[in-house]
Amino acid sequence: MNAHDILEGIPALLPAEISESLVTASHVRIERIVSRGQCSPPGFWYEQVENEWVMVIKGEAELRVENVDGGDKTVRLTEGMYVDIPAGVRHRVDWTSPDTDTVWLAVFY
Repeated sequence: MNAHDILEGIPALLPAEISESLVTASHVRIERIVSRGQCSPPGFWYEQVENEWVMVIKGEAELRVENVDGGDKTVRLTEGMYVDIPAGVRHRVDWTSPDTDTVWLAVFY
């Protein structure tokens, strides 16, 4: 067993968001996602078959989450904040800080 640091190994240049699988098991997947100003393309929404628990370890971001009854809401996440997004709920990343890395820990279950 080796110890790892979730904040290390981030490239100096980050032209695109990176997503790395940290743990994969039969009913769970844990990923590190690193953004530096990246967000979802216009009109694009995630709509996953899995639940997603996601936490901002470093940096900050804004998610847009569709309400079941129509419309949507913006959720601002700063360091240490997390959300649990149920399967099938449409969501997107509207903004991540362009001046610092936003490091996410995402658990898909």
